Amino acid sequence: MTAVPALEVFAANRAVGRIAFEARANCGITRRWRLREEGPLRLRCPGAPSPELEAVIVNTAGGVVGGDRFELDVRVPAGARVIVTSAAAEKIYRSLGPHAALDVKLKVASGGSLAWLPQETILFNGARLKRNVHIDIADGARLIFAEAVVFGRPGMGEEMQQGSLLERWRIHRDGRILHAEAIALDNAIAAKLAQPAVAKGAGAIATVLVVSADETAAGAVRKNSFHGEVAASAWKGLMIVRLCARDAAALRQDLIAVLQTVRAEPLPRLLLN
Repeated sequence: MTAVPALEVFAANRAVGRIAFEARANCGITRRWRLREEGPLRLRCPGAPSPELEAVIVNTAGGVVGGDRFELDVRVPAGARVIVTSAAAEKIYRSLGPHAALDVKLKVASGGSLAWLPQETILFNGARLKRNVHIDIADGARLIFAEAVVFGRPGMGEEMQQGSLLERWRIHRDGRILHAEAIALDNAIAAKLAQPAVAKGAGAIATVLVVSADETAAGAVRKNSFHGEVAASAWKGLMIVRLCARDAAALRQDLIAVLQTVRAEPLPRLLLN
């Protein structure tokens, strides 16, 4: 019997998951319309019928490792309002070589509203994550998009010294590029985060994008009292808030303060716990 190479066995056991979700509005109530789930990913809508539908992403695998591939596709039509969060922080564990791949595709029609507020992504030492975010929004659509990344869990004695984080975001409005950015942290991540021009030793970062928003909204964010460093800027109907904190707890408190400022509605309980 021919022995199967260890790397082939590893690759054959990687998780592949996908969520394709579309909401629909009827008589002022937003409901789940279409949902397809594959692999370990699930999406649940636990609340009572309301104008804004709360959707919770669940990864039954319990985490993500190198070689896993996940895709999240969410569509919000005109008149619908959706808020998406996750049941828990997403943990990215040590990889034996390949990146874990996470693709996020969001589409919001004119008159639709989407708040994308997952809990933080935690990168363990040796984790390798490649995340692509593609957002299409129409003129007249409302979007709040937040992503937080925590490097290790120092409180548990788990520090992220080495690894890889590659992120690519593209936001289009009516077919034209509205915002683009990329993050590339590779190899000695702890040493890079320690640099003053990168994170000055902070262990947690986040970005919040708001469309549509103006300088008045940015000024309201700046009036908050924060535990870490927070900066907000607005132009051409887009507001970006950057957050940098010493750890996950401080970052979450600052992030909640920002989100409560930019949202008129309450935040999901899972995010506040």
